[in-house]
Parts: sequence; structure tokens; C-alpha cells
Amino acid sequence: MPHLAIVSDGSARWAHAQGRSIVEGHEAAADTVIARIADAIELKVEQLTLYAFSTENWARPAEEVEQLHAMLARRIAADTPVLHERRVKVHFIGQRDRAGPALAQAIDDAEELTRANSGMRVFVAFDYGGRAEILAAAARYLGGGEEAFAKLLHAPQMHDPDVVIRTGGERRLSNFLLWQSAYAELVFREELWPDFGRASLEDCLLEYAVRRRRFGGRETASALVLG
Repeated sequence: MPHLAIVSDGSARWAHAQGRSIVEGHEAAADTVIARIADAIELKVEQLTLYAFSTENWARPAEEVEQLHAMLARRIAADTPVLHERRVKVHFIGQRDRAGPALAQAIDDAEELTRANSGMRVFVAFDYGGRAEILAAAARYLGGGEEAFAKLLHAPQMHDPDVVIRTGGERRLSNFLLWQSAYAELVFREELWPDFGRASLEDCLLEYAVRRRRFGGRETASALVLG
């Protein structure tokens, strides 16, 4: 599969149900991210995009945002060497000017460490919004059609997602990859993200595999085979 995208929703609700703090929920979410990246590699996913922090998430309580960003900085620094060993190439998409110094440094270091890797590409959407991405591209667009416009998006090297998975029971894209997901298959799951295990991921990919993709024309098989 060329590209799998995930809206990893439900960490705070998971923490509340477990009687834990929201920060502990985000920590559990980070553990799930690393585990599912490993699974995606084994399942021959070429590109994986994860929604880490949206432009709308700034509306959350300031203390939660600060704690989340501190956790992200620490986990990126700790987890990137593990991904590097597996030849994962890490990219961050979205705005960076509002990240604190520690988080901005961790982002830069992760991209630099994995820059030459030739394995699966992982895109992390931080301070990201699909509308903002499209507006920024439109401001620089001078014509030339869809292909020329797509080159002005945050990550021109990103394939359009084949499937977008959202956990947590919600059924919307929430401003995620709006341009790129025009023809993506959508799979919605009830599990809260920290509970989204390998079996759940495989179920999503199998659901995608039996769908027929038409792209406005006649149907074609999605042609995904799990090993």
C-alpha cells in the first residue's frame, strides 16, 4: 500500500476512562504510534501520515497544550533513533513557528537524523490544518493545473492517501489532508487510539482491500494483500 493516513483520536477519553491524567493518555498514544509504525513496516506500507496536533488544538487549555508539547519533544528525541534503526524517514508537516525551542529542535533533529533513510516515510502533522495548507499553496500558485498546485503543498513527495483511518468513534476528517484525501477510502473505528492494536490495523486494511475504487470511472480492486 503506498499511503496510509491516521487520525489518532481518543487519547483523552481513554485516560479519563482509565482514571489517568490526560498527559498519561498522550503517553499511551505515543506508545501506540511507535508500535503501529513497526506493524506498518511489516505490512509493507510505503508512507504513513499521523495527525499529532492540529491548528484547532491550540483552543485546548494552555496547560494541556504545554504538557503535550513537552511530551512530544521528549518522545520525538527518544523514539527517532528507534525509527532510524528501521530506516524510517521522518517528515513533519504544518507550521513550526509556534513550537517551543525544545520541540522545534527535536523536530529538526529527527528530520536530519533520518534524512538519508530509504525505508517507509512517516509524515507527522504538527500544528497542521488542511485549509491553512491549501490557502498557503493558493497564495503561491501561478497556474499549471492540479499537479503544479500539489507541488506547493507542505509535502510534495507525499502520495495521496489510499485510506484514512479515524479512531475514537468520530466520523469526520477534522481538517486533515483535505486536498490529498479527495479519493481516499475512509475507515472509522470505535477504538480509542491507545487501544488500537495490530489486529485493529489489519482489520482496517482488510476492509480497504475488499472495496472497489472507481475514481469517478468504473471500479478497480484496491489490490491489497496482507502477508
